[in-house]
Amino acid sequence: MKDTLRAGLQHTHRYRVHEEKTVPHLFPEADSFQKMPRVLATGFLVGLMEWACIEALAPHLEPGEGSVGTMIHISHTAPTPPGMEVTVNVTCTEVDGRRTTWEIEAADELESIGKATHQRFTVNWDKFNAKLEEKRGERKE
Repeated sequence: MKDTLRAGLQHTHRYRVHEEKTVPHLFPEADSFQKMPRVLATGFLVGLMEWACIEALAPHLEPGEGSVGTMIHISHTAPTPPGMEVTVNVTCTEVDGRRTTWEIEAADELESIGKATHQRFTVNWDKFNAKLEEKRGERKE
């Protein structure tokens, strides 16, 4: 990770919600999800928040590095229908070695829809993928 990453870094990400990001699409095989409203799923909101942090981090990573989410504490407070745009604002609040902490706020075109605290850990993809392959080889059949 480059030494350019500092607490206070801010980034904004915008995303227009597609039908495929609504609750019934989260787990299509789950009948209980199929009965729920077609609004942005909390699971997809988590991913959207992570995406914004990934984008904010990208210019500060060395070639071959990336980041993985290690913790998220989220409140999803209002529904967003397909077609609305969501704006996600992220602020890096702490850099501790390879661990970063982020405060996140998300709003659709009419209101706040959620807030989160999120941690990411910067990894070397070659090392990460090697450990993953090792884990795959050790799994029980």
